Amino acid sequence: MKIRTGLFPILLLSGCATMGTPTKSGTFGDDVEFLKKHTDVLVLQSPDGRAQVAVVPSMQGRVMTSSADGPGGSSAGWINYDLIASGKTQDHINAYGGEDRFWMGPEGGQFSIFFRKGVPFDFKNWFTPACLDTEPFGLVNQAADRAHFRRRVKLTNYSDFTFDIEINREVRLLSAADLWKNLGLPATAGIKSVAFETENRITNCGSAPWKKETGLLSIWILGMLKPSPTTTVVIPFVPGPEAQLGPVVNDAYFGKVPADRLVVKDKVLFFSGDGKHRSKIGIPPRRCRPVAGSYDAANQILTLVQFNPPAGPADYVNSMWELQKDPFAGDVVNSYNDGPVTPGGAQLGPFYELETSSPAAALAPNGTITHLHRTIHLQGPEAALDPVARAVLGVGLEEIKTALKR
Repeated sequence: MKIRTGLFPILLLSGCATMGTPTKSGTFGDDVEFLKKHTDVLVLQSPDGRAQVAVVPSMQGRVMTSSADGPGGSSAGWINYDLIASGKTQDHINAYGGEDRFWMGPEGGQFSIFFRKGVPFDFKNWFTPACLDTEPFGLVNQAADRAHFRRRVKLTNYSDFTFDIEINREVRLLSAADLWKNLGLPATAGIKSVAFETENRITNCGSAPWKKETGLLSIWILGMLKPSPTTTVVIPFVPGPEAQLGPVVNDAYFGKVPADRLVVKDKVLFFSGDGKHRSKIGIPPRRCRPVAGSYDAANQILTLVQFNPPAGPADYVNSMWELQKDPFAGDVVNSYNDGPVTPGGAQLGPFYELETSSPAAALAPNGTITHLHRTIHLQGPEAALDPVARAVLGVGLEEIKTALKR
């Protein structure tokens, strides 16, 4: 079977004593205190202290977790407590966790930035660039509700082209008014909420343009979230015949997803986020809409992710681990569900992911591409959340809860 993308769980094949089910899990305040013991943490918060976001500069300015109810509220992001507490680093990747982290693609192929020129496309030779893994982003400025990070890096791809890149990343906590404005809805009473967005920019600081012939980069934002047995990922898509728009979903990243874990309907698909079966899906450019989400029925949490796709057609980098026939036929929106690599075996999480990518960046010198990724968590009674789900995702909570066989 061809490996579409390496991603985190392959790390288990090498064996990691510090990985596994987290040994600590509590409130947002507990998570902040844990992080402070091991690294630097910035906490962005609303004036009333209800909405809070924990950001770690030393981990590329990633948003580790957030709360809709202050320090005592539930913590939304998945954190790899064991790895962080160990103080050790892994060879191939350090999966610290976090519900919004900065990466770049492509991962595989002739333009990969994870493989050196000429090596086989296998795990032994797959390495996450240090600037996306273990090295910090510099803090440029900070306010109560935002933080701006910057980093200058050079990356050489599999085809031996070197990119000279400036990365700028701003994390912004959104006000409740802006949250509802971005959803296009009036504020709903009885819902606890937290919303943040990251504006991510890469600039070509070199003297040569970035061209398809030598490879292009993309901005790739991944969010690792806590699963539950009743969490369902919901992704609306553009309907229409495959002859015109292509397949609705790529469900073969780690082998075809079982039918009871992925249900595709006319305009929306449902995918399990239970953290029990390793699988991944992707939505191609002609099918994607600028939103994805999930619903955790056990905890009554509706999560929504918004991003800024281009107005017209665009190329997206392909991360398949092989020399590719079409290196610019990648997906825009992805969701990953963690699980054991082998039946009954160990796993990295559990967690599930909501991911978005920018188009491939064909940049002239000093040219810039920007990718916005917004995360919204809403918690409250289903009567209040249902109209939001219908308006944003196009489907009600009852259908979401019953779409998959549990």
